[in-house]
Amino acid sequence: MPFGIILLVAVAILIYFGVLHRVLDRMKLNDKTALLFLAIMVVGFFLPAIPLSSSLSINIGGGIVPIILALYLIVTADEAAEKIRAIVASVISGIAVFLAGRLLPAEPDVMIIDPLFAFAIISGIVSYIFGRSRRGAFIAGIMGILIGDLLYVFGVAGRPIGTVIGGAGVFDATIISGVIAVLLCELVGETREKLQGGTAKANLNTRKQEESTQNNISQDDFTQEGDEKNEE
Repeated sequence: MPFGIILLVAVAILIYFGVLHRVLDRMKLNDKTALLFLAIMVVGFFLPAIPLSSSLSINIGGGIVPIILALYLIVTADEAAEKIRAIVASVISGIAVFLAGRLLPAEPDVMIIDPLFAFAIISGIVSYIFGRSRRGAFIAGIMGILIGDLLYVFGVAGRPIGTVIGGAGVFDATIISGVIAVLLCELVGETREKLQGGTAKANLNTRKQEESTQNNISQDDFTQEGDEKNEE
């Protein structure tokens, strides 16, 4: 069974038990919609690919559904800036994946990890950097792999007959890339919130100490003035 399917099932279980509720909420995606997309991706992966030409086809679960999901998240985004940022991040991630495919060796035995996993890691990191929000990073994560795949398919002369966009390897890389992008946003975001919360508490304590000191000074001044009047 493809690793992407296993990862999708694991994510679906976490969503079902509410573990990822806050992450989905920040992406403005409810549990039912997320589970629906995951189910369609799993089922669509095993369905016959849709032919686009005599030598090219696209997988439903690994190509069509991720594109629909990305478009759905872009359309439902509240701010225009986030929509533009997600699109730009997707293009940058796709170019990074394409360039990595040109520079890295294609043989799995030459690299420590499978090249497709390397592409997923590259796409996930680039998507996090340029996507910024969890929604933007996720969109760029899944679209970056597909855009890189498309650039490779149409950029290679004499591509082999039977090329499938979003096929098994690309499907795995797409899921892994999206998960990495969101995971980085979640980890870094939580760390920043804790640091900012700690800084805010420290500043609050400092302000309280300053106010307490000023109050004590004011009371001392008042007491001193009262003692001077009594002496008079």
